[in-house]
Amino acid sequence: MMNSEDIEIKLILDAIWLKHGYDFTNYAAASMKRRLKKIMDEHGFKTLAQMIPHIIHDNDFFRLLLYSVSVNVTEMFRDPLFFLSIRENVLPYLKTYPFIKIWAAGISTGEEIYSLAIILKEEGFYDNAIIYATDFNDHVLEIAKRGIYSAADMRINTANYQKAGGKESFASYYYADYDSVIFDGSLKKNIVFANHNLVTDGVFGEMNMIICRNVLIYFNKILQDRVLDLFSKSLRTNGFLCLGSKESLEFSSTASLYEPVDRIARIFKKRK
Repeated sequence: MMNSEDIEIKLILDAIWLKHGYDFTNYAAASMKRRLKKIMDEHGFKTLAQMIPHIIHDNDFFRLLLYSVSVNVTEMFRDPLFFLSIRENVLPYLKTYPFIKIWAAGISTGEEIYSLAIILKEEGFYDNAIIYATDFNDHVLEIAKRGIYSAADMRINTANYQKAGGKESFASYYYADYDSVIFDGSLKKNIVFANHNLVTDGVFGEMNMIICRNVLIYFNKILQDRVLDLFSKSLRTNGFLCLGSKESLEFSSTASLYEPVDRIARIFKKRK
């Protein structure tokens, strides 16, 4: 038998799906409960169920809720050794193609996309690539499109860039504007920002590389398998799948399709 909180969460997720078309039912239960209770406390609700009328009738509240339940923790060159491995182990192979397509799924506010663009540029292959940058949250997509971030984050971003094998001065890629920085517009030239929901949307082209890091950990096993199957169908033979540091293909229905390129960096190559 479900307890009262679990019933309220089910009703909230049903309301979100029926009213707005976002399906969170297969997100990890503990993480979803934690995020919803945080929203409840921040808005002064006494019970989770008190949010339901606001979800149905208040679009401004729903946008805030959507942003809060989305996973939006990121930084430039997060996990620098992952980006170093892309530079050293993946790009030399991809550069044997005249042109490549990359899908970065669940990009949040976009720092990872600009990190990837910088590496491609430094390796002389940016003009031979197109990057599809997707998320289901339009608010974070708009932040990513603008490419404007806090100047206070640049110290850690610079350190990450250097550990990731950076070849230039990191400051050459952005312009300071008071307490913000604006990334060079040339980095956006071959980036296509688009809304795509991993839970409900379908196959996304034939990609040479798919990057989806630190997203699957917030899904339950059913949804993880569905998304990994979607990636396999969207990835060309000999294409690369890049996951987060706590994510794995092990025990998934698609594990046999891949061979590891870098186990620590969670980079895999599709065999067939």
